[in-house]
Order: sequence, then structure tokens, then C-alpha cells
Amino acid sequence: MNSKELDMLSKQILDASIEVHKNLGPGLLESVYEVCLYKELRNRNIFVQRQVTLPVKYKTEMLNLDFRIDLLVAEEIIIELKAVDTLLPVHEAQIITYLRLADKRLGFIINFNVPKLIDGFKRKVNNF
Repeated sequence: MNSKELDMLSKQILDASIEVHKNLGPGLLESVYEVCLYKELRNRNIFVQRQVTLPVKYKTEMLNLDFRIDLLVAEEIIIELKAVDTLLPVHEAQIITYLRLADKRLGFIINFNVPKLIDGFKRKVNNF
């Protein structure tokens, strides 16, 4: 997927996220926002997967555990959802690690526990 396609998809993700936030508002569990954003993206004919397992490799050994990506859009964009008072540096480190481990270029942290969603929407890139 080229940069222009990723940018167009990013705008659709932001728009879908705003739609979910407008309908639900802040204060709910992360899992509720996950299901609703998943449905909103699917309704827009965007290929999205929920709770995608990301195997963990340490050096040359595959470990018997997985991370879980909240949403994976078009097999290219990782979305990590939050419903917290404040996004912390560890949240940003988490998405950057997921991008590196999954070998993806673009990710978003979306915190729905804010009055205006744009304040909780963060874009992260990995060699992009």
C-alpha cells in the first residue's frame, strides 16, 4: 500500500472514530469502543480484524505467548484503543513496539475517554 492510500485510509479511520465517539461519548470500557469502531469500519467496507495475535520472538526463539492488536485495518494499520484519563508515554511505546514486531508502518492510538476525540487521536509511524 502506498503513502497516498495509507493517508486516505487514515482519514476514514479518524472519521469512523469520531462517529463512534459522537454516538457513545467518553466514559465506557475500551472493549465497547473496539466493537463499535470495528462495526463502523466494516460498515464503510474497510477490511478490519479484531484482536489479532502477534507472536513474540526473543532473539531466535518463538515464545509461547502473544500480544493482541486491538484492530488491524487493511492488514496495514494497527489501532490500539484506550479509555484512560491520560495517554502516557508507555502507551506510545506500546504502539511503536507493535509496529516493529508486526513489521507495519502506520499505527494509531485512539483514546476515547476525552471530551473531543481529536485530542485522543495519535498517529505513530515506523519507517514511514
